[in-house]
Amino acid sequence: MTLRCLLVTLLTVLPLHAQEDRKPNIVFILADDLGWRDLSNEGSTYYESPHLDRLVSEGMKFTRGYAACQVCSPSRASILTGKYPTRHGITSWIGDRSGEDWRQANRHDSHLPAPYDHALRDSEITLAEALRNAGYTTFFAGKWHLGSEGSWPTDHGFEINRGGWRVGSPRGGFFAPWENPNLESGPDGESLTLRLGQETADFIEAHRDGPFLAYLSFYTVHGPIQTTEALWRKYRDKAAEAGLTETRFLFDRRLAVRQVQDCPIYAGMVETMDTAVGMVLDKLQALGIANNTIVCFTSDNGGVSSGDAFATSNLPLRGGKGRQWEGGIREPFYIKAPGITQPGTTSAVPVHGIDWYPTLLELAGVPLPKDHTIDGVSLVPLLKSEPTEALTERPLFWHYPHYGNQGGEPSSIAMLKGWKLIRYHEDRREELYHIDEDIGEQHNVIALESTRARELRLLLDQWLKDTGARLPRRDAQFDEASRRQRWERLRTEGRARLERQHAGFLAPDFQPNADWWGSRVTAD
Repeated sequence: MTLRCLLVTLLTVLPLHAQEDRKPNIVFILADDLGWRDLSNEGSTYYESPHLDRLVSEGMKFTRGYAACQVCSPSRASILTGKYPTRHGITSWIGDRSGEDWRQANRHDSHLPAPYDHALRDSEITLAEALRNAGYTTFFAGKWHLGSEGSWPTDHGFEINRGGWRVGSPRGGFFAPWENPNLESGPDGESLTLRLGQETADFIEAHRDGPFLAYLSFYTVHGPIQTTEALWRKYRDKAAEAGLTETRFLFDRRLAVRQVQDCPIYAGMVETMDTAVGMVLDKLQALGIANNTIVCFTSDNGGVSSGDAFATSNLPLRGGKGRQWEGGIREPFYIKAPGITQPGTTSAVPVHGIDWYPTLLELAGVPLPKDHTIDGVSLVPLLKSEPTEALTERPLFWHYPHYGNQGGEPSSIAMLKGWKLIRYHEDRREELYHIDEDIGEQHNVIALESTRARELRLLLDQWLKDTGARLPRRDAQFDEASRRQRWERLRTEGRARLERQHAGFLAPDFQPNADWWGSRVTAD
């Protein structure tokens, strides 16, 4: 073998840390509303995700990975800034009502949600900006939901934008023709999810010489839930073979919560997203750049077990998207960093959405921006299986001074060493759970663990003060009787309606419309 051939071979197989003259490429994949148990490697026996399972087998899985919020926009802003939502100011999904406007929602709630920022601030130095300033080509595909025109991906460090704009769900649905000013609609019936995967794969091929940041931000599995007839039938039959249940919903405090994973429409969406992920992973492999590419995967909040499409179950976690329990914030959280992460490893150290920013900059060899506050901590020691006290002993926090469409309550959370304190802002009551022993948050031990509760309470109070947290305020027009009546209707009529609807999804003759949301339509 000639010396030249030997050098080419080494560059192909050496991991990223050994190729000191080459910055690693970064592929960041963000699902929308995907729950912690919505993948087969996380324990689901119904959904199928072979490509994401492959990513897990090649990198590190964090079993205690958390989103920065129980709804989307705050979590998305935290990934891009490394800051808690209280600090960047986006504490609810952009478009949500707050203040006196909340009364128009007719929820009859006791408090008016706090005001929040409706766009990512120009002053923020995003992950994309930091990498672009270091010589990276930056690409964004999919859901943005961090502001209207003037605050789109290309205004925050991304050179290329395929499909990111102000909306939080796909206008026109998941099959072409869709309505998106930044993504030309494909042939009638084309899958939006697969199109975003292909756009990302095409970008990677065009910029194979790197370094690049490819940020693939799916609209799926957010509602409206839609799939093809073939995938619906596959998962309808799978549910029938396992034995259909008669009851799927439990009413938990303010809204019904799904307890069973057997929605064939949602399952089809999970598989389609996984197929799109496979397109990207296969492209990296085919181009011979997988060994110099960091690949990350996570979701922006918990699975939708209440509200929206009521599509999945997060058991054994309690609740889901919009709610303050583990089902609302615990996520799939995967990193493959060749030469740093060992294949198939796991970490049980709690990690947070604010940690992506410093982690990826360190892996890329890019210093943190000066005079830019970062709340997150680099996870590189964990990736090397060398945990530090800064990671294992730190408290983590959440603040959501709003009412979720999924039954969530205005609350704040402090977590430390397996203990989780939830404070509710309507009446300042608190719950304390030992997550390591009570993953389903069924046993509130606040009365038994006064010392532990006091420690977390003091930490939470200081954090809320230090980060400038905004709080909801009591509504002088609050009518307790009207709210109780609404809850009772949801508990009785609402739950019965859900049971009928979701049983119908599994009926042998189920057909949503003539063309299966457009997926049957093909271009001439």
